[in-house]
Amino acid sequence: MNSLAAVRVEDPEVFADSHVEIRRWFTEGLVDGLRVDHPDGLRDPRRYLDDLAELTGHAYVLVEKILEPGEELPGSWATAGTTGYDALAHIDRVLTDPDGQQPLDALETRLRGVPVDWHAMIHDTKREVADGVLHSEVNRITREVLRHPDMQQGAPALASIPADRHAAVADAVAELLACFPVYRSYLPEGREHLDQAVALALKHRPDLRGTLDALVPVLADPYTRPARRFQQTSGMVMAKGVEDCAFYRWSRLTSLNEVGGDPSIFSIPPAEFHDHMGLRQADWPHAMVTLSTHDTKRGEDVRARITALAEIPGEWASALDELLTLCPLPDPGFASLLWQAVLGSWPASRERLHGYAEKAMREAGDRTAWTAPDEAYEAAVHAAVDAAHDDERVRAVLDRLLARVVAPGWSNALAAKLLSLTIPGVPDVYQGSELWEQSLVDPDNRRFVDFDLRAAALGALAEGVATTGPTDATDDPGTAKLLVTREALVLRRERPELFTSYAGVTTGGAATGHALAFDRGGAVTVVTRLPLGLAARGGWGDTTVAVSDGTWRDVLSGRTFEVADGLAVGELLSALPVALLVREDA
Repeated sequence: MNSLAAVRVEDPEVFADSHVEIRRWFTEGLVDGLRVDHPDGLRDPRRYLDDLAELTGHAYVLVEKILEPGEELPGSWATAGTTGYDALAHIDRVLTDPDGQQPLDALETRLRGVPVDWHAMIHDTKREVADGVLHSEVNRITREVLRHPDMQQGAPALASIPADRHAAVADAVAELLACFPVYRSYLPEGREHLDQAVALALKHRPDLRGTLDALVPVLADPYTRPARRFQQTSGMVMAKGVEDCAFYRWSRLTSLNEVGGDPSIFSIPPAEFHDHMGLRQADWPHAMVTLSTHDTKRGEDVRARITALAEIPGEWASALDELLTLCPLPDPGFASLLWQAVLGSWPASRERLHGYAEKAMREAGDRTAWTAPDEAYEAAVHAAVDAAHDDERVRAVLDRLLARVVAPGWSNALAAKLLSLTIPGVPDVYQGSELWEQSLVDPDNRRFVDFDLRAAALGALAEGVATTGPTDATDDPGTAKLLVTREALVLRRERPELFTSYAGVTTGGAATGHALAFDRGGAVTVVTRLPLGLAARGGWGDTTVAVSDGTWRDVLSGRTFEVADGLAVGELLSALPVALLVREDA
């Protein structure tokens, strides 16, 4: 048994009774749209969205749907798109240095003692879930499979199943759930995902071939009870096995361990980013774009600082070795994950870091657990958190690292914020993230937001007071981020005609790989990539961005530029590492 419960909204009477209040919101004009939390748990998400569209008069509706790499949101759904985890993943990865992957792979292998394979890891964690907390669902699917007419006594399919039919089918169902490549299918859409799961299951367990041959026709029929139940369950297994477990075991570069992202995909080049955004503009122009939510494992600016480690993997490895010597932990891999959280969120309080450490190590579940805590292991982890605040030797290591990553993290944070506000889609500025968002996993990311502080900071901006940098101060108030947020959102509101298309903008010169630029139909975004590498090579040099000749204004700095044969990036980004350009003479 487990404690999960649900409302059966596929029943018309239940839908009507449970949506009386939502109907009132729209009848009285109180809301403009809805965000549907994790529709994959529904028996029939498409039908539910159709019912919701009819109820609300086809209002603006978004779905919190996690898409795996290469997966597309079903075009048949009555929705404007997802809540933006897919956009978050693309933004984080275009700002990650691909040259850091090999040395960080080597570090992860050294810490773990064996080469770490993400896909093998999540197979095993998902199988643990299927055999553990969600085994009651596996048993229910199994019973429904065995009651299906094709599986009754005398049916040809039975000949290939071992004598203990329930155990054999349950084993095969659990293996398919562990191998399912996406959160779920929506039969008849997505049948290919079941085929992929079968192929992978046979690689892991060739002994299951006969059982799988008998099982698949039942699970592939969208009208059977076991098929519907399987589709509801696969998403739960993915969520519990990946987001709530493997994300706390995989420590290579934890800024990539984020909801909606695949940590095995380390980075993407600007050209691929432009391809993704072009498709987004064409197919889902009104989907949401987010960087932080109530479910993100690390706030956007924690990730921005950790991302800088990909540019200095050798320095990170040396510092981590020092920390492991000063604060030995039984699991060096988890120590890497913990120290990255400390570095990214610093100066987080002792209380917040202890809360994060407890949740992270228990969710990882390989050394301790919520239901069976290992007191000695947890004491060692908590001692490391205390050492970050109390041990001068540990603080010296952290301070040295912070001196290297705070300024590039500041640059990455502003770049990510401007990208999220200006790529195709509707920007979501999560609670308070117009200033620094250095929260860790919930409940840390659901803390009180000081809106009085933000109102005061906004007032200071009106008087022309803003941080310019880049800054290496951990106590920076974040007004540069507030400036970027305000100006980008005001421009989108006042000049929507400047945001109706998408095209990558060419950059040229020696540091061209450090600039990312695109044109939204009149508004041109330019951001800095890989700031440590840029500094190491001596700055922008002769790098230019290819905007048309004429007079351009950067709405962030207020400066104007007369352009002929390209705009010098070094001049454009001399005040901030990002710019948002509009034509003044158009």
